[in-house]
Amino acid sequence: MKTRFEHSAGGVVIRDGPGGVEIALASRRTRRGELAWGLPKGLVEEGEAPEAAALREVREETGLIAETRQHLDDISYWFVWEGERVKKKVSFYLMDVVGGDTSLHDHEMEEVRWFPLADAVAEASYRTEQGVLRKAAEALGLGLPA
Repeated sequence: MKTRFEHSAGGVVIRDGPGGVEIALASRRTRRGELAWGLPKGLVEEGEAPEAAALREVREETGLIAETRQHLDDISYWFVWEGERVKKKVSFYLMDVVGGDTSLHDHEMEEVRWFPLADAVAEASYRTEQGVLRKAAEALGLGLPA
């Protein structure tokens, strides 16, 4: 089976909410039709820096304008797409929202919603992204329930 490599980038976008830090998550349908909540992310285009790609993808997928605080983590995983094995690396950045509107998300997403940090970890559909959210909490000096 043919193998290819992809590099994507995304963001953990935060804001101050009434109960503390909130995280923007976006939902989309999986190939099986299930709703999955996750962090905004997408492919790094040729000649594009990962941080710039992360900011662009956040804007496209959530409708939010953000500024980067810091690099959080790189995750990687394998999947099969149309008969090809794909090894994907995703670089995630911690970001502050500075503008935009979640109603302006693109057609790939069904909904974008703000979640309190602990709820975002629980709602995130993928363990790797739950880990990224835990790293965001650590970077912010916040504890999460076990």
